[in-house]
Amino acid sequence: MNGKLMVVGTPIGNLSDFSPRAVETLREADFIAAEDTRVTLKLLNHFDIKKPMISYFEHNKRERGQTICGRMEQGETCALVSDAGMPAISDPGELLVAQCAQRGIPVYVVPGPSAVISALAVSGLPTGRFTFEGFLSVNKKSRREHLEQVKNERRTMVFYEAPHKLSATLNDMLAAWGDRRIALVRELTKIHEEVIRTTLSEAVRRYADGGAKGEFVLVIEGAPEPEKTAFTLEDGVAMAREMIAEGLSSSEAARKAAAETGLKKGDIYKAILQTEKEGFSDENH
Repeated sequence: MNGKLMVVGTPIGNLSDFSPRAVETLREADFIAAEDTRVTLKLLNHFDIKKPMISYFEHNKRERGQTICGRMEQGETCALVSDAGMPAISDPGELLVAQCAQRGIPVYVVPGPSAVISALAVSGLPTGRFTFEGFLSVNKKSRREHLEQVKNERRTMVFYEAPHKLSATLNDMLAAWGDRRIALVRELTKIHEEVIRTTLSEAVRRYADGGAKGEFVLVIEGAPEPEKTAFTLEDGVAMAREMIAEGLSSSEAARKAAAETGLKKGDIYKAILQTEKEGFSDENH
């Protein structure tokens, strides 16, 4: 009989954010898969929970995942936790959930704090549509490619960044995208929590000395809507005339030209008839 995987969100700085259900889930699990067992031990000690742990992190996730799945297939319940926040979000737990899905092992979630959502909520930037981009690569070529790929992304973008790389990242973003609004959210839920709402150019100046401290979530406004080219009636008529020369009727050509230019079909059609009438008149003089 299959056991199950419980994906448990853990505090991102304030232990009071750990829910009663999360505490109960860890107490009832047969074992806990932890990104760093030393970090998780502090959480367990705080809530007086004693459970066996198995380390599960980036460099052992594939083979360790097979071991964990094997135990769940024997009927055990595993609680998956990360060092902070929701497991499987920019986290090796993503693979374990996928392995469970492939093997038919039930997966349940115990929601908890998420730095992405928390930072977005206090950013002051549009939140209706957003994209989470995680950490940028330390490889310069990969970083430039990533930034170029999202240059025209119109949704609000969320990135994670470490303090020692913040200055270089802000410079790269400004160079790739030009100036934009940004919220730098640091030390979420901790004593020194701070939200700095500014622009990329100001942020570059602010952190030019590299003196940033604490973990950062960067929330950046998306690319502006592309400006629509303003078409004149003459443009619409010229476009329609090309279509007429290719065999379309005046009415159909006017309809298609209107769709492409945003002009009114009736105006284009009338102008075509008028120029045809004038051309006929000229021919008879």
